[in-house]
Amino acid sequence: PPGAVRIRASGGSGGHKGMQSICESLGSRDFPRIRIGIGRPPGGAIDWVLGEFSESEKPLMQDAVEKAASAIECWIKSGIDACMNAYN
Repeated sequence: PPGAVRIRASGGSGGHKGMQSICESLGSRDFPRIRIGIGRPPGGAIDWVLGEFSESEKPLMQDAVEKAASAIECWIKSGIDACMNAYN
């Protein structure tokens, strides 16, 4: 869902071409990541991903970015498992 923050210790690209490129460059899928949901496109995915958020979505995304920043602090201080338990 839009604004959902999800932390994973490792995993695949989930069809995300940018993440696939990172996996290929690293030669591994074994690295932690944080994802912020942007919702499902009603039409083309490229225009949806590269488009701007609506006025109603902007506060939701601001909250998600703040939550992701807090999750990164937790990750650094307490490790990925504690971070996943606290934020997922």
